[in-house]
Amino acid sequence: MSSRTTSPSWMAINRNDMFKKIIVSCCLIICAFGAWAQQLPEKPSTLVTDYTNTLSDADRQSLERKLDAFDDSTSTQIAILIMKSVGQYDIADYGQKVGRAWGIGQKGKNNGILVLVAMGDRKMTIQTGYGVEAAVPDAITHEIIENDMKPRFRNNDYYGGLNAAVDDLIKYTKGEYKAAKKQHGNNGGGSIAALIIIVIVILIVIFRGRGGGGQIIDSRGGASPFWWFLAGSMLGRGSGGWGGFSGGDSGGGGDSGGFGGFGGGDFGGGGSSGSW
Repeated sequence: MSSRTTSPSWMAINRNDMFKKIIVSCCLIICAFGAWAQQLPEKPSTLVTDYTNTLSDADRQSLERKLDAFDDSTSTQIAILIMKSVGQYDIADYGQKVGRAWGIGQKGKNNGILVLVAMGDRKMTIQTGYGVEAAVPDAITHEIIENDMKPRFRNNDYYGGLNAAVDDLIKYTKGEYKAAKKQHGNNGGGSIAALIIIVIVILIVIFRGRGGGGQIIDSRGGASPFWWFLAGSMLGRGSGGWGGFSGGDSGGGGDSGGFGGFGGGDFGGGGSSGSW
């Protein structure tokens, strides 16, 4: 009988112990995730982030201008992160997490690239977003690391290695995504001018036609195909179809006003890593 009376109390104690263990385990998991989140660098307001002062101010600004101009003209974002160490984590996995946390590239296009260098670890990685994996496959990122970055890094030319890598990444990604073209224009004025020219030409032909010259309307009451072609051609030129006067976006980025922030892109694990 005594065993029956003590059993519920022991069950209650066991349940309390189990509940405490669950609470402690959940707290440990939350703390672990919090510690991992704290180890990711805070999202910067620039495309070049150097926590180690490896680059001079002039070199860093030179890379920033180049990357900002490329972002402004194509919407593809290439970010550079230089830090001391990624600790116990694999640099490729770390780079992918940084790319996602920062949102490098445009949301929906996922056209971002992260070049991560861990100076103390002597390791580097190039991580690509989903949208540029076709333009910059793993074989290309491996080639850039081996040919552009490693040889220069071994000679302590970190700016030269990063600059060469950026040039090649731009070469492979250029044209993959186009930013929306900005309107520059007075296209309406061009259309009106084209219309006036067409009317003048038609009037001249009509007056000549009275003397047995050219013919606009054929015997079946339809306009000659030549005039449809002429009218369409003139209207096309007046609306910006002529390459010389249609305007366009400058690739220099001088009027962009600086880097506007990352767009929320995602990363799928593409890219390559190496050490020097």
